[in-house]
Amino acid sequence: MHIEPSDGHRPSRSILVACITLIMAIWAVNYLAVKIALRSFEPLTLASFRVVGASAFMLAIYPIAARLSAFSADLKAHKQPRTLRDLFTFAYLGFFCVGLNQMCFTVGLRYTSVAHSSLILGMGPIYALILAVLFRLERLTLGKALGMTVSFIGVAILASASGGVSRHSPTIHGDLITLCGSLAFALYVVLGKRVAGKYDALTMTTWNYLFGGLLVLPIALNRAFAIGPLPNWQSIPLLAWACLAFSAIFSSTLAYLFYFWLLRYLEASQLSAFSYLLPVSATILGILFLGERGSWAELAGAALALCGLFLTESARSS
Repeated sequence: MHIEPSDGHRPSRSILVACITLIMAIWAVNYLAVKIALRSFEPLTLASFRVVGASAFMLAIYPIAARLSAFSADLKAHKQPRTLRDLFTFAYLGFFCVGLNQMCFTVGLRYTSVAHSSLILGMGPIYALILAVLFRLERLTLGKALGMTVSFIGVAILASASGGVSRHSPTIHGDLITLCGSLAFALYVVLGKRVAGKYDALTMTTWNYLFGGLLVLPIALNRAFAIGPLPNWQSIPLLAWACLAFSAIFSSTLAYLFYFWLLRYLEASQLSAFSYLLPVSATILGILFLGERGSWAELAGAALALCGLFLTESARSS
């Protein structure tokens, strides 16, 4: 839904494009940051530290973000006392959006490539559409069905080109874990649609991060004790800590706040169009900086999957 700014001032097109480019760049670089950090952290350790760190940072910047004009109008419009039902809603949304989604993304990336991970996550609108149809929130048309079919054929080609669906393939294991995280976020999107009109974006996101962080906190504490004494902590390279901080602060929190700010001036479909570039840019970065290589079959499968996603989103827009 398009939201007009309350002060009537609209940023120039160049500023909006620059902000979108910044968000996509942050999310693309995040794949590299997590991959590099995984060289020094165990997957579950990195995943839990990232979620708890992002939750703490979100709570810290909430008072500042709440004063910004981009959010103040929405906060005033939705300001109301919180009930136990509200807290339960935030809890299960936080479990899917923050806990399960980000944990599976980080752990899954340890066992698969940047190209596979970015494409699986890029198929998020397809998963959300399927769940929306199952929940009777959206109708399944011929155009949508065609687009989904093309996407799944592309994903199947991608999987078979990387070694097939053997249960001994680490790439398949990573793909399945990443898929679970993407499905969790799709479920969050569908369930969030039911309450989106009741809460403002900033407050809802902050509460989701709070509960998501609390759910993951026991795992983070366990992994912190597992690292052991201070010399073990000091042996972790500074680059790994920097990558963890980038993923928690920039990718998990600031990028989402920029995203919600842009929704005041752009249609959601306009922002979605730019997300098609994310798998491509992330894959290029993986090839350039991580030495990842793919086959022509994988490239064809990825292109087919993105084509199907475009057809599906076009059918939904029309």
